[in-house]
Amino acid sequence: MVHVCLFEPEIPQNTGNIARTCVATNTPLHLVHPLGFDISDKAVKRSGLDYWKDLVLFEYESVDVFLDEHKDDELCFFSTKGRHIHSYYNFSEDRDVYLIFGKESKGIDEEILISHPETTLRIPMVNDTRSLNLSNSVAIALYEYYRQIGYHSFNTCGELHHLKWEM
Repeated sequence: MVHVCLFEPEIPQNTGNIARTCVATNTPLHLVHPLGFDISDKAVKRSGLDYWKDLVLFEYESVDVFLDEHKDDELCFFSTKGRHIHSYYNFSEDRDVYLIFGKESKGIDEEILISHPETTLRIPMVNDTRSLNLSNSVAIALYEYYRQIGYHSFNTCGELHHLKWEM
């Protein structure tokens, strides 16, 4: 099973967008503290995140706690510093895979990346673009995982509301 993990996210709108993507794909979201915002029930309701109740959410007090708890899982770190293109990496289908993203201002600490050279992945960009938006990066990575495993249990055919598709 695939999971999304955010190390110390800072921008609530990004995390809200990521949570919605996780709900739409039935993917658990793991948030590693400290967070740059409040996710109490009151704050979530005030923000109008009506899908938050459907989110499978796990929280950790620190990066070290998360890494220790998941040291035997497949950990994939997404970074502009990665040497491997995300879509060339073959994700496991038979074990837990964690797609891990760092905080918006700094990314993932290089000490962590250097310890995982084969699973530090990069989403390609042209020129000297600093980075993609965090919620966009999560969506790209998550849908690449699901593409590789064939979109199991996804609704892959849409229906028009007022007309019918020709056969």
